[in-house]
Parts: sequence; C-alpha cells; structure tokens
Amino acid sequence: MTKDDIIALPNPHLRQKSQRVGIVSDEIKQIVQEMEAATISWDMSRPHEVGVALAAVQIDRLYKIVVVRNNYDDKDDHTFTTFINPEITKTDGKLIEDYEGCLSVKDVYGKVKRYEKVKVKALDLNGQEFRVSAEGFLARIFQHEIDHTNGIVFIDHIKDDPEAFYKLDDDGKLVSLDYDKDVHENSILW
Repeated sequence: MTKDDIIALPNPHLRQKSQRVGIVSDEIKQIVQEMEAATISWDMSRPHEVGVALAAVQIDRLYKIVVVRNNYDDKDDHTFTTFINPEITKTDGKLIEDYEGCLSVKDVYGKVKRYEKVKVKALDLNGQEFRVSAEGFLARIFQHEIDHTNGIVFIDHIKDDPEAFYKLDDDGKLVSLDYDKDVHENSILW
C-alpha cells in the first residue's frame, strides 16, 4: 500500500462506523501492515509533516484498528504499535485547543479541543487486551484516531468556526485558510 490508497474526504466511508474485530486473523495482521506502509509512504511524500497514526477506515477497511507511530518525533523511525478495538475508558484534565491535521483531509488543518489525558484499552496483534495512559500529544492522537473508528473526522469538531481552519505554506508554516473560498464553496470537507 502507498499514500495513494489513503482515502480522503468527501469519501463517504470516512463517515461510517467501523466494525469490531472478533478474531485477530492473518487478514487483520495484513491490514495492519498495509496501514503502516501507507502511513510511511504518505510521510515520505510530505517534507514538513510526519504521519503519526492511521485508522483502518483511512485505507478503506472498516475495522476498529489504529496504528500509532512509536516515535513521532523521529521521521526515520518506521515502527508502530497496533490498537485493535481501541476504546477510551477515561478522559481527564482540561480541554486543550491545538492544531490537528489528517491524512484523509487534504491540506487542511484546524484547532481542535481535546482532553489532555486519556486511558485507552485495546487488543494487541496477539489478541491480548492491554491498557495505556496517555497525555498531551499522544492523548490527542488517540482521540483523533478513535474518532475515525466512529465515523468522525476532526473537522466535525470545528466545522462551524471559520477561524479554526489553516493550511501549510511552502515553508511548512500554518496560515489561515480562506473558509468561504477554500472550504465552504468547494465543499472539500463535506
């Protein structure tokens, strides 16, 4: 799989709920490998960004599977942790507003409020349940990706706020997006 296999809005599949995985079969493990390959391919095509995570729906597989990069501060680290049937069991702390982007929302970024801490339970590739606690950017990643498994895209949290949208300029800096021209009129997001 490559970056070209990642679906983007307005593809309606991104708005569908993914199904739980019953058994971690060879098919599921193959999907995980495809997710990782697509993320790395996308990452290599973007000079100013790092692909930190991906949900299976983003490669058009409607399963509750998420892969999260082990070291998102190192673009050369191509290792991931797999979360099958991930579920947020607890949120904690304040709602913090920060920038988000998405491999399935082309060239659009936004300021989204997310909880600063979460607890997540999931299955690993051996079908064993495990739990993690996350805060800061990692907590944001989990909330973003688990939203995907429920048919929610980050822009759904900010679609009524024209000032919340941004794009990257040629130098990799965030600049305001012309909401009426770039977003609303062209319906690139809905």
